[in-house]
Amino acid sequence: MKSRDTRPGSGLLWLSFAHGSPYTRGADPRQTALQNVMTMVDQEHAGPLETPGDAHPEWTLMYRKGMSRKKIAELARVKASAVAAHLAAVKAADPALKTEHRAATAAGTSYAAPGLKRLYQLLAMVDATGRYPSRNAEDKAERELAQWLRRRRRDADAGILHPIIAAGLSVLPDWRRRPREVREEQQWQNHLQQLAAYRAAGHPCPRTTPGVAGPEKELGGWLRSQRYKFRHGDLTPDRTDALDAALPGWRAGGKAAGGDSPPDDE
Repeated sequence: MKSRDTRPGSGLLWLSFAHGSPYTRGADPRQTALQNVMTMVDQEHAGPLETPGDAHPEWTLMYRKGMSRKKIAELARVKASAVAAHLAAVKAADPALKTEHRAATAAGTSYAAPGLKRLYQLLAMVDATGRYPSRNAEDKAERELAQWLRRRRRDADAGILHPIIAAGLSVLPDWRRRPREVREEQQWQNHLQQLAAYRAAGHPCPRTTPGVAGPEKELGGWLRSQRYKFRHGDLTPDRTDALDAALPGWRAGGKAAGGDSPPDDE
């Protein structure tokens, strides 16, 4: 069995293809998400929050907003000593950092800390597996993560999603789509691929006439339903274009699509 690519972004890259969304392999997607978070926070202040030359500005930002070194290390999946060494160097260049951290901690204004932890967990899972968490998973942590993502989708629909969390989630392809929608889209794409393979094998356009059975009958029925949806304005432009590319003439049926069956009835 061929093993999955485990380099940073490999699972997210696979997921982007499955969802038809653009993604280019590069930095760890968790770092990209936190860079988005920093940009969002910067826009809410008069000037940039990171110190010039900062090697890990996302760690500095979280510390500035009241998050502990231990929590930052957990989110970044690094040793606490690495975070401590980094912050010590930054505080030497920016003496006000420690004061701002204490003020944020005392005021209880740690910027979206609980959400950032879940966000990091979600990004790590997607990066490793190429899929979103399932509410039906055996693993309790995955089920809880799925519930968290479900609530964030609802928040986004209601217009109340915290902008910091929205900025982090934006690196995930089609994250707002419901699992059912994703499954339906995957099933549709599977049928399209099966149809393309069927035609590439030299078969005529699949039919649904009496006596037809097996894969041809299944594909013929699916294709006929796509024609029905197209004629009634229920087929999306993207799906229409995909069918045009895979089976020129499919809209009319019969010989126009390379087959010998009569066109479908209206």
